[in-house]
Amino acid sequence: MKSPTRSHFAASLVGGAVVAGTLLVLGVAGHGTTETIIEGSPFAAQPAATGSTRLTAHSIYERDAPGVVFVRAQIIQQVQDPFDLFPSQERSISTGSGFLIDGTGDVLTNYHVIEGANRTNGVSVQFEDNVTRTAVVVDQDANNDLALLKVNLAGVPEVHPLALGDSTTVQVGDPTLAIGNPFGLDRTLTSGIVSALQRQIQGPSGFSIDNVIQTDAPINPGNSGGPLLDAAGRVIGINSQIATGEGGQGAVGIGFAIPVNTAREFIPRLKHDGKVEIADLGATGVAATGSRHGAVIRSAPDGSPAAEAGLGAGDVIVSVAGIKVSSMGDVLQIVEAHLPGQTVSIRARQQGHVHTFGVKLGSRTVSAPQ
Repeated sequence: MKSPTRSHFAASLVGGAVVAGTLLVLGVAGHGTTETIIEGSPFAAQPAATGSTRLTAHSIYERDAPGVVFVRAQIIQQVQDPFDLFPSQERSISTGSGFLIDGTGDVLTNYHVIEGANRTNGVSVQFEDNVTRTAVVVDQDANNDLALLKVNLAGVPEVHPLALGDSTTVQVGDPTLAIGNPFGLDRTLTSGIVSALQRQIQGPSGFSIDNVIQTDAPINPGNSGGPLLDAAGRVIGINSQIATGEGGQGAVGIGFAIPVNTAREFIPRLKHDGKVEIADLGATGVAATGSRHGAVIRSAPDGSPAAEAGLGAGDVIVSVAGIKVSSMGDVLQIVEAHLPGQTVSIRARQQGHVHTFGVKLGSRTVSAPQ
């Protein structure tokens, strides 16, 4: 069972003290350029002997790199202006990596890469040749820093899912490869070894993630969600955090990957029927006009989450989860960044007075990209 932890390897996602410095998640803002970088490798320079599963770093890169994607998420953040009564809304871009786990468009990445994004249209993935697809966030697990995306593979030049290995067989000293997008540099390969096992780090939810793999393969911001591979090119972990020197943000030879066996337990939750459950308010509306600011509710049918919380037609929503809104589109984007069943705070103007409503979100079914 997982529990909140304060061990020296389990710092908060915004940085906490560890032996080597600071643990940082690996997401990075900005836009990537198409560039291939292959750093030095402990792998054999020539193909291994007949019958061996060990390959060269280059052959693994050629085979697996097409299955690694560049993930971009539009994030809505709450920003408090000291001169404003309510927090305002700020949009930013989070970038990271991910990889195909099958041939139907299922992509595994880190939760912290897509945290705060609209689950239906706030995330995109880029394949080689700059082919980009909108992704639906099918499932997410903040405790283990994992997320599953679904994309339409039509027109993707090469569909190559990565093979999943067994992280229980990994040993200290085993060669490792990491493929990802550090600092936005697309399709980068780095190499190293497994430098320790059974480490413990802290997930985005504040709970500990156990049995984490430590590697000295250079991984940096932007590698988040990318695969850590073994000598046969199989995924043994999902790159998630790094330790840096005090005050720095680059790799110092200590990286941490979520064990692939943890992801194996998460993956079966994926809904393979192409349907995704999205958080729903159960109300429609339009942007307020004139001197009013917010979103005017047009309808909130009886039994809907909005109506159950006391909201109705004519009420003007001014903020959701502490974020100011100016249209119903803003409302839906914030709502859909949550999970069905979660309760969000909505402030709304009702009969000339502003009230706070706790709304337990319902769900609606949408089709994943086809």
